[in-house]
Amino acid sequence: MTTIEQDNPTVRFIKGPTILLHSGAYFDFATPEQCDFTVDDIAHGLSMVCRFAGQCRTFYSVAQHSYLISTLVPPEDALAGLMHDAAEAFVGDMAKPLKVLLPQYKEIEQRIESAIFARFGIPMPLPPSIKEADVRMLATEQQQIMRNRDDWDYTRGKPVFDIQIPEWPPEIAKANFLARFRALTGAHQ
Repeated sequence: MTTIEQDNPTVRFIKGPTILLHSGAYFDFATPEQCDFTVDDIAHGLSMVCRFAGQCRTFYSVAQHSYLISTLVPPEDALAGLMHDAAEAFVGDMAKPLKVLLPQYKEIEQRIESAIFARFGIPMPLPPSIKEADVRMLATEQQQIMRNRDDWDYTRGKPVFDIQIPEWPPEIAKANFLARFRALTGAHQ
């Protein structure tokens, strides 16, 4: 601790690759497992991040996507479905075509994912139902919120879900995400 930190405990020096979270805690990308992030930080971050690099017809958050996934998988996988993209609360939702060009990014994202899953008791690897629902939801999202319906390799042959994706502003997505988390975990936040 520096002299300035000792003299004034409200002064905080940011060291290393850190970001300030909504809760006021800091998130260190080098040691995510040691960070004091909360489910509210995750819900807030995901509710403010738009899927598809923002290139959809209307704002569509990762929080809403995750909420919907959690309702479309078997009940025993619902929490994993809700949290499957939780790392994106801290790193954003990088478009898949760009992500494949940046293998180091994927390593960082996986380390954050591991820290989040450990914190909330979610087993790794995720159940196969999550990946299947994620791909089917991608096909559903492409059909409902994207401008065109080109044949994407990733979703080819995947059936869409029989749902209508509602338009949720960030505050509704966050509230619904947190309510779903509480319902699945019994947490009282």
